[in-house]
Amino acid sequence: MTKNLIKTLTFFFLITFIASCDRLVCKNTNIIFDKYSPDTKEYKNELVNQLAKVDKSKLTYWMDTYQEDNNSKYINAHIQGDGLCAQIVLTVNGSVKGIDGILKTKGMGYRGAELEDLKFYIKQDSTSTEFVFQEISGIVD
Repeated sequence: MTKNLIKTLTFFFLITFIASCDRLVCKNTNIIFDKYSPDTKEYKNELVNQLAKVDKSKLTYWMDTYQEDNNSKYINAHIQGDGLCAQIVLTVNGSVKGIDGILKTKGMGYRGAELEDLKFYIKQDSTSTEFVFQEISGIVD
């Protein structure tokens, strides 16, 4: 009986641990986010509008993928909180604080990790909108 109890408790704690290591599921209700891809100007402009309406201290960011294209580096992340459920494509320029491991491994092993205290700025003009990565305080995997 003791062996079965230990196995059951071990299994329970393992499942609980695995479930707690991922982001909460959110439901997008924005038709622009459904209609366009996160790398399009339309999507990015809508994300700028939505970011202006929410409390940024309530947002969390979760690593999705890393990509390189024509000497440019990008982090694709999920952004959620305060009614916002979207994706964000962050441009990585030069030396940046907190993501050395992501850059070194090209994102391998970081999918689903929380990017704590993510900071970025928005670079926008009539032809493009870009979210430029600045720093994070840590990665919770």
